[in-house]
Amino acid sequence: MPNPTPGTLNLIKLCVGADGVEDLIDWQQGARAQGPDGLPRHITRMAPRRAGELLDGGSLYWVFRGTVLARQRILRLDPVIGADGIRRCAIVLDPSVIRTEPMPRSAFQGWRYLKQANAPRDLPEARPDDDTLPPAMSAALAELGLR
Repeated sequence: MPNPTPGTLNLIKLCVGADGVEDLIDWQQGARAQGPDGLPRHITRMAPRRAGELLDGGSLYWVFRGTVLARQRILRLDPVIGADGIRRCAIVLDPSVIRTEPMPRSAFQGWRYLKQANAPRDLPEARPDDDTLPPAMSAALAELGLR
């Protein structure tokens, strides 16, 4: 999947409880993370007001322990009523998780809008013989401009 176009609007969110991208992938393969259509989704209390812009090629960028490491394209924003009767928003995601260049990001609550100009670039697809660097090392190299 190619990098989004420069004018694209995205979301950025902490991936709470996950140490890395593999944890996210494992979680999304479970029934609790999937909607009735089998697609992964993230339930959030607030619905984005700029839905039209997000649905025009936007992605959800995931922050793991202070570093953006991956993104998933946003397919839909579905209204959901929880067991408690509260209306929420399901951010329905493409099941493909795209790894990005590591980008440091300080902690925040909820989600935030992220302009494409401020988003990390996608990493090239791995080759079978490539090693995966630990996230902390990859982030340190990125800060030095070496990755």
